[in-house]
Amino acid sequence: MEERTRAYLRGRFRDHYRRTEITPPPAANEREWGYIPFTEGPGTTMVRHKSLLELGSLEDFLERKRPQHVYFSVGRYRDPGASSMSKKDWRASDLVFDLDADHLPSVTLGEDSYAEMLEKCKDALFRLLDFLEDDFGFEALEIVFSGGRGYHVHVRDENVLHLEREHRREIVDYVRGIGLDFERLIETETVAGLGRKTPTERRTLRISGGWGKRIHGYFMDFVDELLAMEEDEALERLQEFEGIGEGKAQATLNAARNNREGLEAGNVTVHTAVAQLAERFAAEAVERDNAPIDEPVTTDTNRLIRLPGSLHGGSALKVVRIDRDDLEAFDPLVDAVPETFTGHEIAVDVTRGGEVELGGDTFTVSEGDQSLPEYVAAFLMARGRAEKEKEA
Repeated sequence: MEERTRAYLRGRFRDHYRRTEITPPPAANEREWGYIPFTEGPGTTMVRHKSLLELGSLEDFLERKRPQHVYFSVGRYRDPGASSMSKKDWRASDLVFDLDADHLPSVTLGEDSYAEMLEKCKDALFRLLDFLEDDFGFEALEIVFSGGRGYHVHVRDENVLHLEREHRREIVDYVRGIGLDFERLIETETVAGLGRKTPTERRTLRISGGWGKRIHGYFMDFVDELLAMEEDEALERLQEFEGIGEGKAQATLNAARNNREGLEAGNVTVHTAVAQLAERFAAEAVERDNAPIDEPVTTDTNRLIRLPGSLHGGSALKVVRIDRDDLEAFDPLVDAVPETFTGHEIAVDVTRGGEVELGGDTFTVSEGDQSLPEYVAAFLMARGRAEKEKEA
């Protein structure tokens, strides 16, 4: 990035902060703060180990320093401005989840557009929220568009603030489906059998929620597909599964035909072959429904995370808090465009052209000197794809 481009962005970032009210996180005085200034050269230099007391008024600090990136810690400390983590005296930490489109298995880098990547990331966000809200029952959630390629979710329920790293790791494993044990999802109940002298055990899959419900949903979809097929076709389909031969296929099909109501109720262990088939759908549920979070972010009690309301120096887009009810309609390429950068054009020298989807429009940008809407130009400059044109 050339100096005139850097100076331009710094000036316009300042203009943004002059007209933007920033709401700090809870317990802001107990958190470490950090930022990356606009500096010359390809590298970045993080200024950190600062307390809010040292920075002063957040609005004044942002207007004065005009940083490229701004962060605060998920951790809360007695002395957040201490020069080392050991001296800060940790007290608690938010539970934070980070979804980055670059790391999603469904994203193909170099093929998916920026808009397509963000859409896939939003789908993953809904899966994550399903775990956090339904499985864990968390209520104090803050959802944030990172301003770049993903989303953050901050959990501030009182019962998670003091979790150590190993307990946060368990939450990570759960939402990722790591080490999921099908047998642990089976509920065993002793029942008295009619006409039997000794009681028997009834084994059912827990389907009221959690991974059991997800597995059961995929299994029952498959059962209904089988029941809609002709017998020869259904048997052939079942034998596509490794370890299921002609005999097990027939037994499974008979169980599906004769006991669908029981299967619907979770009685997937009615027959050994059925139980083995149901277990296979655990892997499918994990593949489809797991939340592909950036695991180290969640386990790190000292992590720095982007400040909502600030600008992302790699995109010139806003870091945006999103109300849960507004998430479905939220479009990051429209709603995260800073109002400061709208309504006028500027001249830039584009060094790498291509399509840009932003502000509700698609721009086909060629290389060379040209005039573009400022929010498009700022995006390209922040991404290293354009330089501010020299003044005449």
